[in-house]
Amino acid sequence: MRKVSVKTSSKNSGMSVEHKELLAAARKIQKEFPLSNGSSAGSVGAALRTRGGKIYTGICIDVACGIGFCAEHSAVAEMLKARETEIVAVVAVNRKVILPPCGRCRELMFQINCKNASTQVLLSEGRVVKLRKLLPEHWIESKKQSSGN
Repeated sequence: MRKVSVKTSSKNSGMSVEHKELLAAARKIQKEFPLSNGSSAGSVGAALRTRGGKIYTGICIDVACGIGFCAEHSAVAEMLKARETEIVAVVAVNRKVILPPCGRCRELMFQINCKNASTQVLLSEGRVVKLRKLLPEHWIESKKQSSGN
């Protein structure tokens, strides 16, 4: 699961306390370690905060033939185990920078709860956008409009 990185500054002064806490949780969980046959886990860590205020974290799994998954998926799975679905904010990091969610992760967050279109996605320290901005011309919205719903 390769992601395009977004450079960040060394300071996070433009961030809210909640975003700083989320970023710290993602950085704490991100520590790469080897698996068998050249695979690894933990090179990316993610943290999300739910509407209920709980923070869930996850790490990526990078294995051969594309069967691994992103850190955001891991965090979402932890959240779902607690029967929560609404995400207020999310961030993913590697050892150097904040990473934007890939298309698969964006779609997953939206599909588990359409209210997640309003999720705050941290793209860099001090730069936050709503998930809907990262999903322009979304197919579900287009489908609703074409059916008149």
